Amino acid sequence: MIDIKLASLPGDGIGSEVVKAALLVLESAGERWGARFVVEPIDAGAERYARSGVAYAESDFELCRAADVILLGALGLPEVVHHDRTEVGPDLQFRLRFDLDLYAGVRPVRRYFAAPSPLATPDPFAFTIIRENTEGLYASRGGGAAVGDKVATDTLIVTAPGSDRIIRFAFDYALANPPLSGAPAVTCVDKANVLRSYAFFRSRFDSIAREFDGRVNVERVYVDAFCAQMVLRPTSIHVAVAENMFGDIISDLAAGVVGSLGLAPSGDIGDRHAVFQPSHGSAPTIAGKDEANPIATILSAAMMLDWLAGKLPANNLIGMAADIRAAVERAIDDRATRTRDLGGTVGTRACAAAVIANLKGPGRD
Repeated sequence: MIDIKLASLPGDGIGSEVVKAALLVLESAGERWGARFVVEPIDAGAERYARSGVAYAESDFELCRAADVILLGALGLPEVVHHDRTEVGPDLQFRLRFDLDLYAGVRPVRRYFAAPSPLATPDPFAFTIIRENTEGLYASRGGGAAVGDKVATDTLIVTAPGSDRIIRFAFDYALANPPLSGAPAVTCVDKANVLRSYAFFRSRFDSIAREFDGRVNVERVYVDAFCAQMVLRPTSIHVAVAENMFGDIISDLAAGVVGSLGLAPSGDIGDRHAVFQPSHGSAPTIAGKDEANPIATILSAAMMLDWLAGKLPANNLIGMAADIRAAVERAIDDRATRTRDLGGTVGTRACAAAVIANLKGPGRD
């Protein structure tokens, strides 16, 4: 039995419901696979700010830093904002990304045959967006300039060290996670024809790509064309790497083409720390109604186990992650255990219970 110190950040809106569902799945899978989660719950986000005037305490950040890993639900409510009109909720999330140097936003998507998709193609596909997390346009958050109510500016920041490490991460990821068919490939997504910052990012991509010549295919696509490619030819994509803001936008579109943000997990990963969370937001209109799809959070927990397997002295975590993913697929395959966004009728709790019922444990088919 291995103990895993887990910081739990349910956050706002549906965050508490989907995190509770994922923790129940982790607890059940852990009993089968020999892993125990020591959960440190942390109250942070917009709801806390509305109650107390602070989104989080410094001690909350330190708890996150000390944990083996962090599982996050959703942070932010559109009506709870700072004086500059930016949302309060994500304050801790951005603090974690920048202060813990969680430079790689990893957003895998996969088409499930049983889940309705807006795309006409019946072909299976799975690809991953790798988002640079600590630079780009979002690095200006809180640091832009405003002149009264007439002018506001933010600066797009791209550096050679930051670009090189996320691009190399994408190539390594492509080699470690082969495509459904064909050779590993990495696509650089940018707007190099318009802005110097993106032209610089592409030049760094070209430099790193030479290190992987013969092992990984490469493609360079402008972001607008890449959005069309995701809709028209999703099977042509394996791994795509992008600046912070572009990575944010295209990863949500990627979740849309597989049918629901409720199917899209993610991880914000650094060399020493990581946060795992669903790609969706807090969805306050359905909060507390047992309507949210917990699958994205459960799959994020599976990603978390894969990451922990490289950090902790345990040989069971990769098998446990695979068991959870297989249980998710079995739950989606059954219309009776699909949530409303996938054409079913069950709620958050029943969906999580179905995933738990489909867990097999080690040594069982």
